[in-house]
Amino acid sequence: MQEPNHPEDVDQSEKPLTKNDEEDESNNLAEKCTSRAINHINPILSTILQEPFQWLQMLSSRLNPTFVLGVVLVYGLNQGFSCSLFKVVSDYYWKDVQKVQPSEVQLFIGLYYIPWVMKPIWGLLTDMFPVKGYRRRPYFIVSGIAGASCALTLASDGHVAVALALGCLMGISAGVAMADVVIDACIARNSIEIRSLAADMQSLCGFCSSAGALLGYSTSGFFVHHIGPQGALGLLAIAPATLIMLGFVIYEPRTSNGIHVPKKKAQAAQKIREAVNDMYSTLKFPQVWKPALYMYLSLALNISTHEGQFYWYTDPHAGPAFSQEFVGMIYAIGAMASIVGVIIYHKTLKDYPFRPVLFFAQLLFGVSGMLDIVFIRRWNLALGIPDYFFVILEECVSRIVSRIRWMPMMVLSSQLCPLGIEGTFFALLMCIDSLGALTSKSAGGMLLRYLHVTRNDFKNLWVSVLIRNILRILTLGLVFLVPNSDMYETLIPSDVGANTKTVDHESLQMVPLNTNEEEDI
Repeated sequence: MQEPNHPEDVDQSEKPLTKNDEEDESNNLAEKCTSRAINHINPILSTILQEPFQWLQMLSSRLNPTFVLGVVLVYGLNQGFSCSLFKVVSDYYWKDVQKVQPSEVQLFIGLYYIPWVMKPIWGLLTDMFPVKGYRRRPYFIVSGIAGASCALTLASDGHVAVALALGCLMGISAGVAMADVVIDACIARNSIEIRSLAADMQSLCGFCSSAGALLGYSTSGFFVHHIGPQGALGLLAIAPATLIMLGFVIYEPRTSNGIHVPKKKAQAAQKIREAVNDMYSTLKFPQVWKPALYMYLSLALNISTHEGQFYWYTDPHAGPAFSQEFVGMIYAIGAMASIVGVIIYHKTLKDYPFRPVLFFAQLLFGVSGMLDIVFIRRWNLALGIPDYFFVILEECVSRIVSRIRWMPMMVLSSQLCPLGIEGTFFALLMCIDSLGALTSKSAGGMLLRYLHVTRNDFKNLWVSVLIRNILRILTLGLVFLVPNSDMYETLIPSDVGANTKTVDHESLQMVPLNTNEEEDI
């Protein structure tokens, strides 16, 4: 009889499959299929995930890593996070703590823009009056101290008089405005020297601002609910504190040129006269004053009814009675939509001429505003659309259109600044914008008062929104003021600003951690 083979001598391919073997083979086949699917999807996911980082790396290499960091701190943390938290917290502060009427709050909000109207003054200070040889460091520190101290004042006292509270809130706004002037000067200069990246820089600013706003809005309702409006105001001191740190960390060579250090009052007055003359000469060009006029009118005619709508949102009888957390969520989702608007402009619209983009954006802006009337009249309920869903839809549409409408104006503004006074002139253009916003808020407050929209009476709120939307559509007739050019075209002569082009503009750099400051200097 033939002896049976030992198990190790049997050909494994001829062994019968057991139940466990079948399961293992099935699992291996599934793993192979999954692996192939992942390998097919990975390039797409990898491209989507890596593209933002590659874009930031490109900006850092072609511009300066410190410029990108400065945009993140100023636009992301201070303008994005702090201003969004400021908006929600101050609304509840005036409503629940100070208990004032919506028309009055609307007028108060207009006063917040006064420090932004003063941006040319901040620009002249930083450009023409260095402190111990530094033109940037001291003003970051001053802006941070102003904002942090005002926020802590409101948070520490039990009850603050209306006038003092308004002054502190304006002080917080002033701190952000002063820091904004410094980074805007860098943006304007880089936009002039590397025109192909002008839209990319504005996209970076818009993305950082929207991302910071997303964080601020998403947490604002939680903070107001759990620590109250005054306690939440204390959190506004965090962002200005980073500006103080930034003022000590930023590396800036001491200014030794006599042009920069006016040792006598006559020298200082002469530099101011030269800067003012250059700004006046630039403003006389039609390709400059016409778009500046459009920026002002497009903002001024867009009268704000925000406070009336906010009081209606939170009213338990006339309105939908949204909670504090949900109000913050509305704004947070709107911030996400704003990021979408930045992406849409950056990917599809940045290479188109300014005029057609602004025309269609303004048209959509006026039409989308009608959604507010649908909501206030509660027609959404008749259509079977819940309040929560409709208000989020309305906020998303409004934010996307607003961002697409605003991005080309920022790119155009950066193209209108002459070298030598780019910081001061960009601040002047932003001052014009702030004047438009101040006019919008003030006109909105007067309209709410005229229509008798109060804390408890919202009968005519829809009328104020209708008037606002009509004015938005009428603004279409002013788009001809905007040049029909793109970001690659030169809009002003190269010899503009000749009086101040000899000024030495040092770029800001971070102090390397592994070297001594003396070696860097």
